[in-house]
Formats: sequence, C-alpha cells, structure tokens
Amino acid sequence: EQATELTLALVPHLDRPITQLDPVEHAVLLLGAYELLHEPSVPLRVIVHECVTLTKLFGSEEGFKYVNGVLDKMARQARPAEVAG
Repeated sequence: EQATELTLALVPHLDRPITQLDPVEHAVLLLGAYELLHEPSVPLRVIVHECVTLTKLFGSEEGFKYVNGVLDKMARQARPAEVAG
C-alpha cells in the first residue's frame, strides 16, 4: 500500500535509478524504509541488521553493502537523534 511513498523516500539516497536495483535489494530497502519511518519502537541498529542479513541470504553477493549504505543515509534524515546517539 505504501510502496510509492517509501520509494519516494528512498530515491534521494540512491546512486542509481530504482529500476536498476536488484529485486531483492529493492524489496529489502522498502522494508527498511517502512520500519525507519513508521516503527519508531524498533531500534535503528536492529532495522539495519535485519535488512543486511536478509540481503546476505537472498540478494546479490555484495548487495548487503549497498543496502547498508542506503539505509544509513536514510536514517540520518529519518532518525537524526538516534544516529547521533
């Protein structure tokens, strides 16, 4: 339901068009974006760890590094206090 909103939130943090993302990485980034924006009770480190783990299991060989970087950039905007702490 919120894929469009979440995609728009992700786009500024990507270094390529969304259409060029690996499908697993795209799905994991949508999941991570949702949790960052709508689940403040879930700690940032838990979100990133879960997303990186999912990407390691199901994504491309080095895709977890990309997911980690994108979520890190997004977290600086979505949760600045948690990033600073």
